[in-house]
Amino acid sequence: MTLQVTLTPDLAQAPLVTFGFDPFEARLVSIMRHFVTAANTPGSQAWHRAFVIAAENWGEAHGLAVAHTLWPVVRELLELREGDFTSNDPLDLDTRDLLTTDEAQFIAMLHHMRRDHTAKARDAVEALTHGHMNPDLIRAGLSFADRFPSGARQRLRGTPALRVVG
Repeated sequence: MTLQVTLTPDLAQAPLVTFGFDPFEARLVSIMRHFVTAANTPGSQAWHRAFVIAAENWGEAHGLAVAHTLWPVVRELLELREGDFTSNDPLDLDTRDLLTTDEAQFIAMLHHMRRDHTAKARDAVEALTHGHMNPDLIRAGLSFADRFPSGARQRLRGTPALRVVG
């Protein structure tokens, strides 16, 4: 599956479903948006809402770990992009299911990293950062991908083995 993230200038946003992200990645969008809001609006409580949404999505233990591990990826990106990251308002119902180009590129980067698609992940990082292969962003993204991989790896790493207790 190849993800196309380029949007035409006429269409600054595209429906989330058009990108082929898995359900886990689709749920990251809202959390990422709240983190962007928190970073851009000092004193806001948007970071708290991000953690609440993560806990609601995946349960407290897993969800809080997801949010905790996603925050450094968002933070590194926003620091690198220096305020030049376009994100929808996480509370706007009209744009809930739409992605900006930047949001789509961010999720695409994680999508490819979670699947160990090295070349595609590299291309996604380059597109997202406008050519700056920042090691801190890459390290944070790979750390997230290692903790929350896709597919069979995810089931093997994150799920304890069932056993009969007598």
